[in-house]
Amino acid sequence: MANIKSVRKRAKQALERRDHNMALRTEVRSAMKKVTKAIAAGNKEAAAQSLRESQRVIDRIVAKGVMHRNAGARHKSRLAHAFKALK
Repeated sequence: MANIKSVRKRAKQALERRDHNMALRTEVRSAMKKVTKAIAAGNKEAAAQSLRESQRVIDRIVAKGVMHRNAGARHKSRLAHAFKALK
């Protein structure tokens, strides 16, 4: 552990930020999983609703800088492609 007070504070902040970012990543994964389950079940209405919600979640996480914008775009694109194949 660090001896300097500011370094101790920085280490504490890093841990708190890590926990927060992990929660946000989990939220993204859950939203994406919800879409894929609805698509697998063949439920078009639920899939459309969860796709819109997951796109909002992904955009919010990308805006916060937790996920890279290209990664967010890739996830949204793959979900939309899978949804389009359902029709």
